Amino acid sequence: MTTATVLRPGDVSLATLQQTWSAAVPVRIDAQAREAIRQSAARVATAAAQIEPVYGVNTGFGKLASIRIAPSEVTQLQRNLVLSHCCGVGEPMPEAVVRLMMVLKLVSLGRGASGVRECVIDCLEQCLARDILPVIPCQGSVGASGDLAPLAHMAAALIGEGEVIMDGQRQPAATALASAGIAYALAGWFRACHAAAMSTLTACLSIDAAKASTAPLIDEIHILRGHPGQIRVASTMRRLLDGSEIRAAHKFDDTRVQDPYCLRCHPQVVGAAEDMLTMAGRTLQREANAATDNPLVMSHSDRIVSGGNFHAEPVAFAADMIALALAEIGAISQRRVALLVDPTLSCDLPPFLARDPGLNSGLMIAEVTSAALMSENKHLANPCSTDSTPTSANQEDHVSMAAHGARRLIPMADNLCHILGIELLCASEGIRCRAPLKTSRSLQAVLTRIEQDIAPIEQDRLLAPTLNSACQLVCSNELLRLAGISPVPGLESVS
Repeated sequence: MTTATVLRPGDVSLATLQQTWSAAVPVRIDAQAREAIRQSAARVATAAAQIEPVYGVNTGFGKLASIRIAPSEVTQLQRNLVLSHCCGVGEPMPEAVVRLMMVLKLVSLGRGASGVRECVIDCLEQCLARDILPVIPCQGSVGASGDLAPLAHMAAALIGEGEVIMDGQRQPAATALASAGIAYALAGWFRACHAAAMSTLTACLSIDAAKASTAPLIDEIHILRGHPGQIRVASTMRRLLDGSEIRAAHKFDDTRVQDPYCLRCHPQVVGAAEDMLTMAGRTLQREANAATDNPLVMSHSDRIVSGGNFHAEPVAFAADMIALALAEIGAISQRRVALLVDPTLSCDLPPFLARDPGLNSGLMIAEVTSAALMSENKHLANPCSTDSTPTSANQEDHVSMAAHGARRLIPMADNLCHILGIELLCASEGIRCRAPLKTSRSLQAVLTRIEQDIAPIEQDRLLAPTLNSACQLVCSNELLRLAGISPVPGLESVS
């Protein structure tokens, strides 16, 4: 049996969260956290039996907080709350995101400030160990008092209502069974970090395909500016391009003085994106370890206090930052695709990288597809955090919109991976056109792996399967491992 990953509430790393997102691994709360959980549950039980009103324990919720609930009705109050809040709509959330959401809730409850009984912790652990996941609709949260509808659907499964995914099938919930926003945001962050690393590899392939200069990569240029992401990306590019025969041939009989920005400024653009992703990662790690329920049980007193930690503005801002990074990485990649298929810019490559152009159209429409995906991501990158709207009879009069701000990141990452896959395809074809000159040893190993899945395009063929294969290579870690690039740049440095 797989050993359970121990979660220490307040000190869970992004690497641990990535592990729980990418695979169904059993987890358990650190045993030292359980005493605080038991103590806070006891305080809530005492408060529920008293006459003095305590918000969320023996009162109504939101605008109904002034209504006192009798001790005999407190259990019914909690059940009614869960059922009435199950108002999600749309397609089910991806299973990996639901799993991560449950882990995040486990970490949050493990802080001992939520007042839940220990059996809730046990049930969540058992569900995760058996990969039993609640079916949670993806739409219906404004990121205000937590992600109320998604979390209600999760809680409904815990009390035997709704549906769960078990053994790959949807089934009625039995008595087995964070917020949706942060789960979606973390999933988007993991994907964005991977794509940023992958874009540096595709950029290097494009530089050799276009016979572009590597002079803009010299270390002093980037050190003079001082941004760590830019310095790191330029260093990786110098290493990957070292030893290229194509680069050496470029030194002679080339009238070009400067290359277009999409080739020359990759470290400045993607380095800035990586720095922004590092900032977003710090925020998400803090949120993953935070206690965000309402009310909260104070650990150093007997007070149960209603506050505002549920407001997801930090997650909303982080999601907007990740969206900007996804859009910009795709934008500069798409311009390299456009350059490689344009014979006026590509330094003697055939039009649209076609063998026998005219009879063959080559990658003409693949470039159009990349432009469509880039444009869609630019639209999706518009900020969501500024789009507040009052809800709940104006009790929740400013909301974060973190949930759908984060939910868009997965389709944006999908779009970006297709753009990078198209660049991978164009650059590979371009380097083949430079034969007998060879690229560097590192990049040749990548090309050899690509050819195992994608045959060279000798004449026009049905390209959709080829584009999908290229996207799958981008999404895997294989090419990054061959190139010696960390699949999640900055993951180790975020703390």
